[in-house]
Amino acid sequence: MTRNVFVVGLNDYNAERLKTLRMVEDVVFHQLLTPAQVYETQEFDIPSMLAEAEATLDAFDGSIDAIVGYMDFPVSTMLPLLSRKYGTPNTSLESLLKCEHKFWSRKVMAEVIPDHVPAFTAFDPFDDDALSKIGESNLRFPFFVKPIKSSGSRLGFRIDSPEDFDFAVQKLRAEIGQISEPFNVVLDRADLPDDIRAIEGHYCMAERVIGGRQCTVEGYVHDGEVTLYGTVDSIRYPQVLSFFYYLYPSTLPRQVQDQMWKISRKVMKHIGYDNAGFNIEYFWDEVDDKIWLLEINTRIAQSHCDLFEMVDGVSHQQVTVDLGLGRKPDMPQRQGTQNVAAEFFYRVFFGDATAARVPSRAEIEVAAEQVEGTRIVSNLSKGMKLSELPEQDAYSFAVASVWMGAGTTSKLLWNYEQVMKRLNYEFTDIED
Repeated sequence: MTRNVFVVGLNDYNAERLKTLRMVEDVVFHQLLTPAQVYETQEFDIPSMLAEAEATLDAFDGSIDAIVGYMDFPVSTMLPLLSRKYGTPNTSLESLLKCEHKFWSRKVMAEVIPDHVPAFTAFDPFDDDALSKIGESNLRFPFFVKPIKSSGSRLGFRIDSPEDFDFAVQKLRAEIGQISEPFNVVLDRADLPDDIRAIEGHYCMAERVIGGRQCTVEGYVHDGEVTLYGTVDSIRYPQVLSFFYYLYPSTLPRQVQDQMWKISRKVMKHIGYDNAGFNIEYFWDEVDDKIWLLEINTRIAQSHCDLFEMVDGVSHQQVTVDLGLGRKPDMPQRQGTQNVAAEFFYRVFFGDATAARVPSRAEIEVAAEQVEGTRIVSNLSKGMKLSELPEQDAYSFAVASVWMGAGTTSKLLWNYEQVMKRLNYEFTDIED
């Protein structure tokens, strides 16, 4: 009997990759909303998207066996609402928001893993006295600020001085509405405690700066059982907050990874998260041998799909599909063709600029051919301004992503250099 899986924001590339998963011979994958609606934009009309998705599902002449997605906001927050209406497996909206509402998430973490949570407070960026109120909470420079609903590294700032805070507040006031307004739509549909309801979508978090070697633990919960299946290192460019590449498997000491996995099981069990995938970002401070939990994401990391496919033999979209169908995920280990794999981010560190030249499709294909199995995605078109790119951090622009594998990490880095020599970007109207 055919089973129908609806994937929010499904694109052509992933439509083909999903067919390579295990135990999907009887599964038909259907697009639910287009990529342009859910991630190739910076404006999210959630009521309209939900209405269109529901109209599609209501009109479908067949069984609705799963409703899944593997992207961040707004997809992640819409899934529990759709699953609740159509009776497909997923975690509850409230348990999801205990992860995605960053203030609520920190409060819940502090209940069970206080030694791994930095000092934090919420603040209103539209309050002219916000900085003094942050100081009253005993947070001192330096600290980090971000929206209570962040997406990627967007609108995240390190604050070392009042001038830094003023700059961050100006950016937050100008742009936070793109996140806060749709997020408030979701909050209005949830059963929230009064103290959390008071921290609306336009609020921000201030947290003590934490650091060290950063990584992401990937896992899922099925029928109350928390399972972890991989740790991916997050390597930054020197002296900046922007990511250079994600590396799998992690090179962290095994005992550090084991401790992170133990913390992950404890916090996800406490939250009551169930029947869905997640990933948790951590720092390991080598000097003090201290583990800090940075944040919880209520989805698999799409950037890691190629990495798991190359090293373990299948994309961890396997986890998403299996859970959506109500079954325990069948995720293999070390059955891929590569020992290590990475996603590299080719970035430029401008205030803004215009793309005067970008690699052609043929040039990208030639560059990818330098190393077998390489996949390259260019994010720019000629004449496009860098500021038009969605989901960028506050310090750089990722103009291309490169996924590749190798036998060793050193060979992987050497391969990346050979590939990038073939890609030529040129910019005009450069702003420092």
